[in-house]
Amino acid sequence: MIVADNIRKDFREIKAVRNISFEVKRGETMVLLGTSGCGKTTTLKMLNRLIEASSGKITIDGKDIFQERPEKLRRTIGYVSQNNGLFPHFTVSENIAIIPKLLHWTKSDIQTKTEALLAQLKIPWEEYAHKYPDELSGGQKQRVAVARALIADAPVLLMDEPFGALDPVTRAGIRTEFTQLPELKRKTIVLVTHDIQEALELGDKICLMDQGEIVQSGTARDLLMKPVNDFVKAFFESQRLYLELKSLSFNDIWELLPHADDLSGPVLWSNETLWKGMEYLSEQKKTQLVVVDKINQIHKKVTLANLQESLNRFKYNL
Repeated sequence: MIVADNIRKDFREIKAVRNISFEVKRGETMVLLGTSGCGKTTTLKMLNRLIEASSGKITIDGKDIFQERPEKLRRTIGYVSQNNGLFPHFTVSENIAIIPKLLHWTKSDIQTKTEALLAQLKIPWEEYAHKYPDELSGGQKQRVAVARALIADAPVLLMDEPFGALDPVTRAGIRTEFTQLPELKRKTIVLVTHDIQEALELGDKICLMDQGEIVQSGTARDLLMKPVNDFVKAFFESQRLYLELKSLSFNDIWELLPHADDLSGPVLWSNETLWKGMEYLSEQKKTQLVVVDKINQIHKKVTLANLQESLNRFKYNL
């Protein structure tokens, strides 16, 4: 769907992005992860020509983006920025209607789609449609920005630190809502973040960047379990155990777990994460839980001790 081939961006003597290449498949979410100044936002903005590449080639759905007028290209790509980008003198409904009006939608079609999106994002039309951005909370502004990016149903969505300006509690809640939106299931998404947990939760593929280059790309599990160098290993070190527990399921360590003779206690399916298992043990105040393989109906016993032991053996065997 999106193919970047050897793209580069120079700002005079500064090489912001250094000849990187990647591919984002249709319906996939790719995360550009890294610290400030690594080139991830510059890379994102080259995809919709908010920043012009110095060299290289970018195609979206097989079409060379440099052969299209930038304004026409951007109408076919949803975009959400960290500061939400809402026009302060437009109401909520007017902000969301900007692209549909450019595409000559009817007023009734715009309102119908806006109402549906706002309902999904928990901002009822009746209460919020005529409010201005300054009358909204930070989380509400970001929901409106997401609605504006989604309303034209563009196949591609670019998101630049979309939750970065929010407090941790609001951020976690919106991130959960984001993953559950039905409109996103069929979209190709490129998301920029410096938040490791966010990358892990939202990304099908993660590109870890440093000094304008992609150091390693792959799944969260690839980067955690098979780092290509010391930089990648160190980047995840402070949150390693949490990230491993979130990225691995019981299926991954299935053969290392003991069979369950006692079937009492909380029950989880084997496709749940190890982190979910630890949460269950804590919430239920139990010393063990039972994990079930849906297909074969095999039961395994999980305790904190054998969970840690199985995880260590799994990593040792990689």
